[in-house]
Amino acid sequence: MPDLLLELRSEEIPARMQRKAAGDLKKLVTDALVEAGLHYEGAREYWTPRRLTLDIRGLSARSADIREEKKGPSVSAPQQAIDGFLRGAGLASIDQAVIKTDPKKGDFYVAYLDKPGRAAEEIVADVMPGIIRTFPWLKSMRSGAASMPKGSSFAGIEGKGPEALRWVRPLQSIVCTFGTDHDETVVIPFEIDGITAGNVTYGHRFHAPDAITVRRFDDYVASLEKAKVILDAERRKQIIAQDAANLAFANGLDLVEDEGLLEEVSGLVEYPHVLLGTFEPEYLEIPAEIIRLTIKTNQKCFVTRPHGATEGLSNHFVLVSNIEARDGGKEIMHGNGKVVRARLSDAKHFWTRDQGDLPDLGDLEASAKKFDLDLKKPLDQRMAKLDALNVTFHAKLGTQGERVARIRALAKELAPIVGADADLVDRAVVLAKADLRTEAVGEFPELQGLMGRRYALLQGEDAAVAAAIEDHWKPNGPSDRLPEDKVGLTVALADKLDTLVGFWAIDEKPTGSKDPYALRRAALGVVRMILERGIRLNLAPILNLSAKILAAHKVRRLYAQSRRLAELVSETGEYRDKVFGGGEGGIVVEDFSEVTSSMLDFFHDRLKVYLRDQGARHDIIDAVLTPEADDLLMVARRAEALTAFITSEDGKNLLAGTKRATQLLAAEEKKGTVVADGVSEALLTLDAEKALFAAIKIASAEAADAVAKEDFRSAMQALSKLRAPVDTFFEDVLVNDEDAAIRANRLALLKAIREATGTVADFSKIVG
Repeated sequence: MPDLLLELRSEEIPARMQRKAAGDLKKLVTDALVEAGLHYEGAREYWTPRRLTLDIRGLSARSADIREEKKGPSVSAPQQAIDGFLRGAGLASIDQAVIKTDPKKGDFYVAYLDKPGRAAEEIVADVMPGIIRTFPWLKSMRSGAASMPKGSSFAGIEGKGPEALRWVRPLQSIVCTFGTDHDETVVIPFEIDGITAGNVTYGHRFHAPDAITVRRFDDYVASLEKAKVILDAERRKQIIAQDAANLAFANGLDLVEDEGLLEEVSGLVEYPHVLLGTFEPEYLEIPAEIIRLTIKTNQKCFVTRPHGATEGLSNHFVLVSNIEARDGGKEIMHGNGKVVRARLSDAKHFWTRDQGDLPDLGDLEASAKKFDLDLKKPLDQRMAKLDALNVTFHAKLGTQGERVARIRALAKELAPIVGADADLVDRAVVLAKADLRTEAVGEFPELQGLMGRRYALLQGEDAAVAAAIEDHWKPNGPSDRLPEDKVGLTVALADKLDTLVGFWAIDEKPTGSKDPYALRRAALGVVRMILERGIRLNLAPILNLSAKILAAHKVRRLYAQSRRLAELVSETGEYRDKVFGGGEGGIVVEDFSEVTSSMLDFFHDRLKVYLRDQGARHDIIDAVLTPEADDLLMVARRAEALTAFITSEDGKNLLAGTKRATQLLAAEEKKGTVVADGVSEALLTLDAEKALFAAIKIASAEAADAVAKEDFRSAMQALSKLRAPVDTFFEDVLVNDEDAAIRANRLALLKAIREATGTVADFSKIVG
């Protein structure tokens, strides 16, 4: 079967867009071909800074013939309807139609339309112009002849005509060839904006700018490589990584790996060459993180450290050039070195300034008093400045200073729960956001927290306080590390809970795929800290407390249990006994059950995602997770114990016995059958039901004792002993006895089984 080669070559494509664009091209083209009736064996996309390429193997030569059936009107329909049917079906006479009979509708006309298949070349030529014109670039520009105003002789002037092609950068050429490995390939010459697809491409714009004629993918790749273009981005990454590591090693250094930078740099070059640059050793006084970000952000270069060192940096960096310079890269290294030195000079200035005093300390005394700050210390000064400037956190959630005050109040309550030193937690909270006012973080926002830790240690803060300043942002994702100790855990929990409650309060919850404030990530962070650090935390009262703290700080808009209640308070002043913190700050109510319930649901969703990622079955999670469950650690431990237990023989017994009893009970409850409030021993007349009741009392007591000790496996083992008496009960006892009292009492026995097992899980939700 033939193969299709497609290349779209343009001016520089931004590195951040290349991978997605190549994937989009593959999906759009293959979807269009399949929809047109073609099929293929495989497809792979490629990209460089100047081209998107698609290699489709085993594409069918033409689409299949299709015979469609078009239903027409009744044979007794008026002539006007029949004429319309003939026109729509493309028939010259009703004699070309077939009459079919339907038992209900009678006789009616049917036309059979034969649509011959189309050649693959025709289909490709038909679909490609539309794909190119509507390509989903994040950003694009108009180019080509149609983009220029009429009468203009200046190429590149943007026009507004509908025919102007929008592409990320001006499209320069298109390759589209089709054929088998053994036969001569053909060009599919579709045209767009004055560019006609052919079999000619171009290599490296400096080393090999001449035209290259290609036939199929294999010789296309080989020809490009001769022309100093490495098509495969993954291969370019491997070359850069290996050559950079070897160059560093040869100079007594180790490369500091950076996967994100490697991905970006591989999208900046078609023919990578690594070189070693240098800067003055005096700049190594700057923290390594600042040096690394300065060099990475400004010059897209890798940093190095002395061979064998685990921290710190050397004064050498690795840069990646797109050309093989005649002078061995001396001028390139010199130019990059000049820029790096200039940027490091700026960074050193930021670093030094941040350790000095602010000029307006007298204006910061009120803020310093509010947060117990010491204005002799640089980081304390920055926190006082952050508060004094009333820097906004969110228009509806107040300033950064107000937010720190809320986190401080919440952390005070969380510290004993987590087991953290309350004084260290308080100090960490008031300094946690201070580095937002440092010049280093102003230049490099990515260093938030990390610079706070550095400056805290410089001014003599406790190591736990310094670590918490960095760690209160963590974890930032499912693979990010957790805070180092209990102080950091407490501050991180308080910070994330305040964020979540705040945005819930102003009705800015995530919707669908939209989560602009990363609330799902924050909630997952809370879940991870609780589960992975074994924190026993009842979320409902903490969420309610956080909402009250938020209200006390006069946030503009808070959830009310009833929106109408909020309006009534505002308009008439009624329900004052339920209201506090009103006035200018807004209407708030003391009952936050609605927001707490909604947030618990949200945490349950995140918990399910986390547990499923850890391998838990969805039915087991549903069995242990009740709507009101707010001790997530206990939910996770129940799920873990149930997962381990359910496949054992005891587990199978427990599941079988419980399901048989609860399913019958649920069916009778659905029909409205009366169930007694409790089991009456006087109404137990048969040995089997007496034995079952005795077994339930013993199993319930043992299970309750085990649950109290949080030994869920033992609780399940105790309940599994009900299997035999339950089976005997169903063999010897008719539950639906004619005597209503006896029937209700026997159903109460089954209810007792459900209540006993319900202390561990809802076994009716377990599959199997």
